[in-house]
Amino acid sequence: MKADGSEQRRLTDHPRMDYCPAWSPDGKHIAFTSNRDGNYEIYVMKADGTGVRNLTGHPGYDNFATWSPDGRRLAFVSNRGGGYDVYIVEMPQ
Repeated sequence: MKADGSEQRRLTDHPRMDYCPAWSPDGKHIAFTSNRDGNYEIYVMKADGTGVRNLTGHPGYDNFATWSPDGRRLAFVSNRGGGYDVYIVEMPQ
């Protein structure tokens, strides 16, 4: 959308929940959490909403993605080890 709030545009349109978006430092991608595959995972897409990819692909609960300053990694919270811990995934090139 524009800075004045006009021209809003929906980027995801899936019947499951998409939430917790995080812009990449260069503004070209958005990471978000979704349960669109039946489990909460970290996904990334281009800033225009295309190219959606599942980055975590694990049966644990993954959430709250945050980009590294250089945009090469994402940190996120997961319970895959039994408790809630912070994990890092490298961004595919």
